[in-house]
Amino acid sequence: MAQSLPRLSVIIPTLNGGSVFRDLLESLSSQSIIPDELLVVDSSSNDNTRMVAEKFGADVLTIPRGEFDHGATRTMAALRSKGDILIFFTQDAIPTSDELIALLIAPFAKDKAIAISYGRQLPNSDASLSASALRLFNYPAESKIRQFADKKKYGLKTAFVSNSCAAYRRSSLAEVGFFPDNLIFGEDTCTAGRLLQNNYKIAYVAEAAVLHSHNYSLWQEFHRSFDIGVLHKTEAWLPRTFGRAEGEGLKYIKYEFGMILEQKKVLLLPLFFCRNLTKFIGYKLGCKYSILPQWVLPKLSMNSSWWNRSKND
Repeated sequence: MAQSLPRLSVIIPTLNGGSVFRDLLESLSSQSIIPDELLVVDSSSNDNTRMVAEKFGADVLTIPRGEFDHGATRTMAALRSKGDILIFFTQDAIPTSDELIALLIAPFAKDKAIAISYGRQLPNSDASLSASALRLFNYPAESKIRQFADKKKYGLKTAFVSNSCAAYRRSSLAEVGFFPDNLIFGEDTCTAGRLLQNNYKIAYVAEAAVLHSHNYSLWQEFHRSFDIGVLHKTEAWLPRTFGRAEGEGLKYIKYEFGMILEQKKVLLLPLFFCRNLTKFIGYKLGCKYSILPQWVLPKLSMNSSWWNRSKND
C-alpha cells in the first residue's frame, strides 16, 4: 500500500506584500503537491495583501504591526496550523518550479532524523553582483545533509537555515518549543541549532529553489550586519557551540572578490572594499551593543522597532 502524504501547512508572514506576494501565491497554487492549508499572518498591511491572500484560499490572521516578532509570530501560526510538516515562506520568495514543495518535503520520508528541509535561494534578475554573490555563496548547487558532528567542518554554517523557504517536521519542532521569541531576528538559525543539538539533521535541497535577493545599500548592509552581531551576542551559545562567524565572512569576501575578477568588473572593487568594511564594522558594533548608548541602538539596527519592544518585555 502506498504511503499517504503528510498533511502540509504553508505559513507566510506578510506586510504590504504587493505584486510579488501574488506571484508567490500563484506559484503555490500550481504546485504538483498542493498544501492542505495556507495560513497568512498579516501585520496590518495597508495595501490589498489580505484580499489577495483570501482570494487564494488562505486563512488570514491579522496582528498589530508593532506586535510582529520573528519567532513568536511564527510559533503562533505553527500552533494554529494542522500540518504534520510546516512550510514557511517569506512574502517575496518565488518558487522557480511547480515541483518545489514536492522536492522540499521529500527528505522527510527518507530519514526520520531530518527535522528541517530548506531550499536554495537564487538571485532575482535585477540582483547586483554583491547580492548575487551572497546568494550563490550561501546556497550552492549541491544538496547536503548536515548534523551536529559537522560543526567541525562547517562551523556556524552547520546551523544555517532560512525561513524564506524552509519546511519543518512538526513533531521535531515541538520538541524544542517551536521558535524562540524576542530575538532581533535569526529564529530559524537558533531553532536549527537546538534541533542539531537534539541529534536531528538538516537537509539542504538545492533542487528546491526560489528567487529571493535584496539589493541593499551600504547603510542597509551596516544595519543587517549590526543585527547579526546583536544576535550572536544575545544568543552567545550559537557561536560558542558551533564556532565564530568571522571565518565564514572571510570566505565570502574571497568568493565575491573572485566573482568580480571573473566577470572583469574591476570598477566595482572600491565599492566591494567599502561594503565589506561597512559590514565588518556593523557586525563588530552589534557584538558590542551592550556598551553603546541606548538611544543609538535603534538607529543602527535594521529591526529598529525590536529595541523598543525588548525594553518593555
